[in-house]
Amino acid sequence: MSVANDAAQAPEFDAYAARYDEALAAGLSVTGEDKDYYARGRMHWLARRLRASGIAPPATVLDFGCGLGASTPLFLDILDAKQVVGVDVSEGLLDRARAAFAGEPRARFRSIDGYEAPATADLAFVNGVFHHIPPDDRAGALSYVRRTLKPGGLFAFWENNPWNPGTRWIMSRVSFDANAITITPPEARRLLRAAGFEIVETDFLFIFPRALRLLRPLERPLARLPLGGQYMVLCRAQR
Repeated sequence: MSVANDAAQAPEFDAYAARYDEALAAGLSVTGEDKDYYARGRMHWLARRLRASGIAPPATVLDFGCGLGASTPLFLDILDAKQVVGVDVSEGLLDRARAAFAGEPRARFRSIDGYEAPATADLAFVNGVFHHIPPDDRAGALSYVRRTLKPGGLFAFWENNPWNPGTRWIMSRVSFDANAITITPPEARRLLRAAGFEIVETDFLFIFPRALRLLRPLERPLARLPLGGQYMVLCRAQR
């Protein structure tokens, strides 16, 4: 998606704007959990990693590919962010996000093509977006994120783990993932380094479905093994 080419993805997601949650639920239902479980899990995991590193709550968060803005209250409540800027290619999704958070002065939602704010974000966050970006455009998208971050700012890059067969099955059930091109963890790290990021760590999360939830305490010690349904590459914008 070199950010200039974002419009190529916009019609696909505009078509799903009214039924995005329904399409996502069709895939996640096999795990016994809904999207909120995974959204909160990602945010609590990131918050723990930031606290463990002694990193202060971010003043400004860039939510790249924000969709409906579902992560916005989690940035504010769990990460204690002061401001969230959500950007997306889909005006249909952005319109719904603006309506949902019309009374929240700490949140703004902008089109990627219309938002350039160099070196303003302390933290950038993306979840499950880059497998929708054509491989040739991924470097441009990462360059956009890199420009928006302050020097030394952090980037939490979440993606679906194609090494997990359950993940591949779930994605096959989600209609808007029909054209997805997944990214392996080594490929993600290579792309991030090439874009000027220093890798801090890679964690894997969401190993056990609800039916095996009694085993979930094992997920934290297993986080460095490539087992989970998703992975997070935490990285830092090089100064």
